[in-house]
Amino acid sequence: MKVLAIDLKNYRNIADCTVEPCSGVNVIYGDNAQGKTNLIEALWLFCGGHSFRTAKDSEVIRWDRDFARLGLRFFGQEREQTAVLTIGGKRRQVLINGVEKKSSSALIEKFCAVVFSPEHLNLIKRGPGERRRFIDSALCREKLQNAVILSKYNRMLIQRNALLKDVMRKPELEDTLEIWDEQLTRYGAMLTRRRLDYVQILSKRAARFHKGISGGKEKLEIRYVSTADAVSDDSERGLEQKLADKFRQNRKNDVKLGATLAGPHRDDIEILINGKNAKSFASQGQQRSAVLSLKLAEAAVLKERMGEEPVILLDDVLSELDNGRQDFLLNELKDCQVFITCCERSNKEQLKNGKIFFVENGVIS
Repeated sequence: MKVLAIDLKNYRNIADCTVEPCSGVNVIYGDNAQGKTNLIEALWLFCGGHSFRTAKDSEVIRWDRDFARLGLRFFGQEREQTAVLTIGGKRRQVLINGVEKKSSSALIEKFCAVVFSPEHLNLIKRGPGERRRFIDSALCREKLQNAVILSKYNRMLIQRNALLKDVMRKPELEDTLEIWDEQLTRYGAMLTRRRLDYVQILSKRAARFHKGISGGKEKLEIRYVSTADAVSDDSERGLEQKLADKFRQNRKNDVKLGATLAGPHRDDIEILINGKNAKSFASQGQQRSAVLSLKLAEAAVLKERMGEEPVILLDDVLSELDNGRQDFLLNELKDCQVFITCCERSNKEQLKNGKIFFVENGVIS
């Protein structure tokens, strides 16, 4: 997957520009609030139409205009293709190779990228929910079936929790929990099995990247922490049984609190550096390196499972990294197209091969 050119019109502070990147590393530098991240965000929109910065379309349209148009020319699936996304009015318009599509989700099947932004540091800094969303998002992008399983599990969970609250008022309803438990254990086992498989392969790839980023000084490990004691060797049927047993053990407390206390929705992913929890013991630079390793590993797994090298989008990635870690990102990521934003002129001077863009007041040169 390679970006050949991107055209932006009325996009945030960018009035009208065309960027033709190289097939390797592209550095976008300039002062703060000049528009560097806007380019990264625009490329990410072609992965499915959702920004990693805002949920409101109005915020990506230039303040004095009523629409924004983004055009992408890229090489993917062994041929050159085009995509055009127009934002404004009642709904977005999406054209892929000149054919109008019903929604932005059609872009998922065509353009593939992985993005890192400073907000992704919450994978370490915040609670389990952030880490579950990271894993589930990656799974859903791989296969539509995974998104269906996750949706069904969440729907069953909401219904079970509603029933638990009713049982407090009407104890005779407790017998009907078995019906919901059967469905919840089924989809819960399917979801857990897929998470376990993904975390296992992600951990191996992330460890390799982190070794390179840290110059071999640190060892990164990713572990799946299950509230139902699930382990990587469990079959799907075995996971169903473990979840069923856990639901029975917790039933009294579940009814008392009106919530399901165990299951995939309560699981976590533990991130360790040299055997210690990264949230509690890692420095800012180490945490950033660990999240970067996870995102690069995500890209590697996508390539292996989808047969397409995703584009790597790294926003404000070089701050708080020492020269050795910066050099790895600028010069050691082979065979993939990379976009990196930064502020410092010294960062771009480390680049051995690639292309450099300067951004000032929404003008990219």
